[in-house]
Amino acid sequence: MRTALLAALLCMLPLAATAKDTATDTSGPTETAIFAGGCFWCVESDFDAVPGVVSTVSGYIGGHVDNPTYRQVVSETSGHREAVKIEFDPAKVSYDKLLDVFWHSVDPTDAGGQFCDRGESYTTAIFTTSVEQAAVASASKEKIASKVDKPIATLVEAAAMFWPAEDYHQDYYERNPVRYKVYRLGCRRDARVRDLWGEAAHRGIEAH
Repeated sequence: MRTALLAALLCMLPLAATAKDTATDTSGPTETAIFAGGCFWCVESDFDAVPGVVSTVSGYIGGHVDNPTYRQVVSETSGHREAVKIEFDPAKVSYDKLLDVFWHSVDPTDAGGQFCDRGESYTTAIFTTSVEQAAVASASKEKIASKVDKPIATLVEAAAMFWPAEDYHQDYYERNPVRYKVYRLGCRRDARVRDLWGEAAHRGIEAH
């Protein structure tokens, strides 16, 4: 669960009420990718900054509880992970490119969570929506494994039911920018990603 220290810091900060318009012009049909990369606020923020991404939704996937709540998921009793469903325009960004962005925005060698968030609900996974995606994701995992000196802990599996998270989690980084920045900095997410990937950290993300 998110650390008590960070929670205390967040409670001291005011809420912001900035709404977000994620509309993006598309030239044709869109496709869906689903990634679990630890805190879904951060994954959503990262992928919203990738050209070709049309929309993102934070939610839960992979567990055995229908319509899970946040409390159930982070209590590690539901089997779900925090994840983000990404709608993208394949004419502007490929699935393989999204995988490259994903790998370079997480620590795929961490089997216990991501950064300051610990537990299965924060571990990394790629949930594929087709046979083609499964093949591309598996090949991408093999490729990334050759670039690190620890085993890759990220799972690749077929997507089950994706359950959208509560409304207050959606676009959290824009609705509550100060709280979000305090959390992300305190969790040392970006620092760890830079330590692991160097100049390749956050590759493909236009703004942070």
